[in-house]
Amino acid sequence: MMVTKTTTFGGALLIVAGLLGFIVPGLMGLHLSAAHNLLFLASGAAAIYSGLLTTEAAGRIFCTVFGAFYGLLGLVGLAAGGLSNTITIIPGTLVLGIIDHLVHLILGAVFLAVGRIGRPSAVLPAMH
Repeated sequence: MMVTKTTTFGGALLIVAGLLGFIVPGLMGLHLSAAHNLLFLASGAAAIYSGLLTTEAAGRIFCTVFGAFYGLLGLVGLAAGGLSNTITIIPGTLVLGIIDHLVHLILGAVFLAVGRIGRPSAVLPAMH
């Protein structure tokens, strides 16, 4: 149930951020280019799909992979951003700054935690 709520709510937030990014590209200090907004929209749609239309196990896998991806993106951004804390993925199209890195780290941590916490424990074979 936690997986469904997290993916659905998180997906909705990503879609809202993606749509607002087209209206206010500098929203909260983010670098919301058209490419960044489209990635947020796609990520949000994937999260909502995972939350509403897949099994709990598939939702957990999604949360784990999605969380790891966004968490690593945030870490790489902070590490490779240099003194300006910006990293250019696609010149002039997709540039990420410190606020972007922090948002990616938070997204990663939340989704990764939900994907890993409360998962069924592995069944070990009985020893004879």
